[in-house]
Amino acid sequence: MDRVIEKKKWSSQKLVTIGGVVALVALLAGSYYFTQGASRLNVDPARITISEITKGVFQENIPVNGIVLPVTTIYLDATEGGRVEEKYVEDGAMMTKGQPILRLSNTDLELSLSNQETQVFNVLTQMQISKNNADQNTITRLNQMAEVDNALKEAERLYRVNERLFNQKAIGKQEYQSSKNLYEYQVRRKALTVDILNKDSVSNRQQLSQMQQSFERMQNALQLMRKKVGDLIVRAPVDGQLTSLDAEIGQSKNKGERLGQLDVMSGYKVRVDIDEHYISRIFTGLRGTFNFAGKEYALVIKKIYTQVTGGRFQVDMEFEKEVPQGIRRGQTLQIRLALSDEKQAVLLPKGGFYQQTGGNWVYKLNEAGTMAYKVNVQLGMQSPDTYEVLEGLQPGDKVITSSYENFGDNQELILK
Repeated sequence: MDRVIEKKKWSSQKLVTIGGVVALVALLAGSYYFTQGASRLNVDPARITISEITKGVFQENIPVNGIVLPVTTIYLDATEGGRVEEKYVEDGAMMTKGQPILRLSNTDLELSLSNQETQVFNVLTQMQISKNNADQNTITRLNQMAEVDNALKEAERLYRVNERLFNQKAIGKQEYQSSKNLYEYQVRRKALTVDILNKDSVSNRQQLSQMQQSFERMQNALQLMRKKVGDLIVRAPVDGQLTSLDAEIGQSKNKGERLGQLDVMSGYKVRVDIDEHYISRIFTGLRGTFNFAGKEYALVIKKIYTQVTGGRFQVDMEFEKEVPQGIRRGQTLQIRLALSDEKQAVLLPKGGFYQQTGGNWVYKLNEAGTMAYKVNVQLGMQSPDTYEVLEGLQPGDKVITSSYENFGDNQELILK
């Protein structure tokens, strides 16, 4: 009797085929994952720096170097050229106003002074001679005036007597008319003499005034020449310390040549070099801080020199409150110059990663701290220690901040 044979649903051959297909798919998937998926690199955690993202007070500032200088520096230039004959002090000496520093000699200038003195003496002599001549001329004119006055009085007396006698018919008309003509002549003569005397007086005064003015001008020129000769002795214009003295005995110095400088020790300022990249963001009133002998001090920008040399420009900063004790001219200070006000921000510590990423991405750790992967970030302003994070990270996140130079283009880092 025939019996029904049940058909097997899963034959051995079919199972083998299915297993082979599954293995092939797994092989293909694994190959794709390891060739096309995220690339990985094993990293020793002891060889990297891991930093935590925080939120706190942020202020953009840049590190700059400044040199301590006196508040006021007066340059000593040779007012007149000459040969250095004598040095009274050495470089670094403390000077008082008017104290001699060195002496120059200039024979041409000294000869000019002698000639000027001779000219002034000649003008003074000529002026005295002219004054004597004017006085003698005035005396002569006054004598003439006295004679004219006497002649007029006599003519007037005779005229008045003859006038009465003529009216009394005691003398003739001819005699009376003669005395009258003589009197009128003497009146006109006196008027002419007075006019001449007045004109001579005005002329003499003008001549003497002109000579006096000429003499005064020559006196001023002589004083100026004496001052120029006196300037051959270089003196301290104010109290201060003599620095950068460049003069040796026997050395010739040209007019206007720099001899040295005098530092007024009433206070100090700091001359700071800044990269020209920040020139549009620097203005008077910006503040900076520095540490000196374990204490922090504040500076404020008072003057900006906008001329750019070698990619840098300079500013002068003054101490805002206290001046450090023991600070000296020429010392270099490391200053943190603030470019913004303080504010709350997400902060990323600085590190070597920036050289490879330019601040566009970082390796961020997972919660377990076993793996780090690339995340895009956006950074804002910076301080000497931190970057301001605008996007991509939150407080509490941990990132690798050391150099990425050995990580290549791997998307993920396995920390073990």
